[in-house]
Amino acid sequence: MAVLQRLFSLIAIVVLWGAAVQATELTLQQIYASASPGVVMVMGHSTTGDKGNAGTGSIIRRDGLVLTNAHVVVEERTGKPYPRLFVFLKPDRVTGDPKTDLSRGVKATVLSFSQPLDLALLRIEGVPTPVPALELSDSSRVRIGDKVLAIGHPEQGGLWTLTTGVISAEFENFNKTQGKHVFQTETGLNRGNSGGPLLDTDGRVIGVNTAIARVAADGLPITSISFSLKSDVARTWLREQGIAVDSAGGPMDLPASATKPAPVKPSAPVSSPSQTATASGTPGPSASAQAPPAPQPQPPARPYNLDRLVSERAKAEADMEDMIKESRDAIREKARRR
Repeated sequence: MAVLQRLFSLIAIVVLWGAAVQATELTLQQIYASASPGVVMVMGHSTTGDKGNAGTGSIIRRDGLVLTNAHVVVEERTGKPYPRLFVFLKPDRVTGDPKTDLSRGVKATVLSFSQPLDLALLRIEGVPTPVPALELSDSSRVRIGDKVLAIGHPEQGGLWTLTTGVISAEFENFNKTQGKHVFQTETGLNRGNSGGPLLDTDGRVIGVNTAIARVAADGLPITSISFSLKSDVARTWLREQGIAVDSAGGPMDLPASATKPAPVKPSAPVSSPSQTATASGTPGPSASAQAPPAPQPQPPARPYNLDRLVSERAKAEADMEDMIKESRDAIREKARRR
């Protein structure tokens, strides 16, 4: 009888423990509500507005530091950051109308970037109050099969889109780049997700979404193959820039070493067995050696077009600058006549 009582007690403990674990596990809705305010859209363009790019970023400190991909903010032709750079904070409610959803735009500056690792650190200019921040977690504890989530702005999809999946594989020194360790995931990533967070089920950042594979060398489509730079790589790189991100806590003073972009040597192209492209749609190092993909039919118009958004933003900014200049000229002329 005593043995049965102990057995029943043990079963009850296991059941209660399982229920407690289930009770504390966050739902997708809870993770999104908690993490999405720390996700931003990043948009950069040339002075003339004829060249530009956009992607996603994660606020990693409440004083306005944003982590994203270098290829989102660095112009491919010049190897330098776009002269005009903006970060858009998430609205309280995403409506599906880009004009409404991207109304909270603020200027940003590139503090440092690494093209080999495809990382960039931005600072939001003039942050009036502390902004929501995401925690860069320990990616070494992540295992193949773990559930993960991504939040970003996939072109022809919605802004602040949530996609889910699992960790499929992991690679060290990805594409023969020393120290570039990545996760492979089948989480839905597309052009516009670049630089955004790959989250664990606690809503912590365990990867930076970096690249996708969509077309093989023979033109056959590839699905569910995407890559995220491990958060430990990002943390190490940030420490090298003198940036402390051990917690998502209050503001810290930026060291002098972080006020200028770090000099970056271009990495040599490397070969890869598959055609890989950055999640923003820009061909990655391996794409240049592959045969061009077969022509694909153009998809119909969807909620937003990445290139059109960049062009419209550049035009709106130019119109605003012209208006300010005209107002200043009118004030000077009025003062002169007096």
